Amino acid sequence: MMDGGVTIVTSPTVNVRLTSTLSSFEVNRRFARGITIIEMKSKLEMIVGIPTSSMDLQLFSVTDELLQKMDDNEALLGSYPVDEDCRIHVVDKSGGQMNEFSDVSTVEKFEISDEAYAKRSGSARSFMKKNRVGRFNEEETAKKKAELAARADEEKAAADTFSVGNRCKVQIPGQPTKLGTVMYVGTTEFKTGYWVGVKYDEPMGKHNGTVEGKQYFECGSKYGGFVKPLSVTVGDFPEEDYGLDEM
Repeated sequence: MMDGGVTIVTSPTVNVRLTSTLSSFEVNRRFARGITIIEMKSKLEMIVGIPTSSMDLQLFSVTDELLQKMDDNEALLGSYPVDEDCRIHVVDKSGGQMNEFSDVSTVEKFEISDEAYAKRSGSARSFMKKNRVGRFNEEETAKKKAELAARADEEKAAADTFSVGNRCKVQIPGQPTKLGTVMYVGTTEFKTGYWVGVKYDEPMGKHNGTVEGKQYFECGSKYGGFVKPLSVTVGDFPEEDYGLDEM
């Protein structure tokens, strides 16, 4: 207080609630009281999506009573009775209404045949198929299971033709051909499926017939190996003599 007068201090900014004819949502923003109405409209354009040229502003009290229109573009925001948490309603003069852009019932639908859609490289279906997502992952899994089951049946059929004591030849891609004798045929505890235990003629194996503590057959160290049935061929394969001729 000075000389009997009263000094009123007003905040340089004010928080207002914003609504518009294009949305049912209410947002809060703080503005400087020193900006002009046209400057405020340009800021509101980015918030409510209504062009500045099509914008009318209505000022409502904190209790949502209409106070007046804010129609002087050159006037300062602070020249209007704008209190904290009052509401400014933005009207689209061009006639835009709420839900005009969210209601798709009136939009003409683009349709494409299932066959044509399947051929599109950039479609969601194409992406899902390429990356094995959703049902395409299920299809791939089912396909692999079927392939594994068919291979297991083929291996069992081959194993059923082998007998312990058969001479055999083992051919594995990337490895030298090895001759030996069948010592075991059947399933194992170290891996699923059917396996053939072979005692090689040379120390070209991995063990002595014992794997992970279980003995499946007996042979010298490094003379034993387990291979899949489809890598084994039984037949008349005589053991080669690796000794030296006597002089």
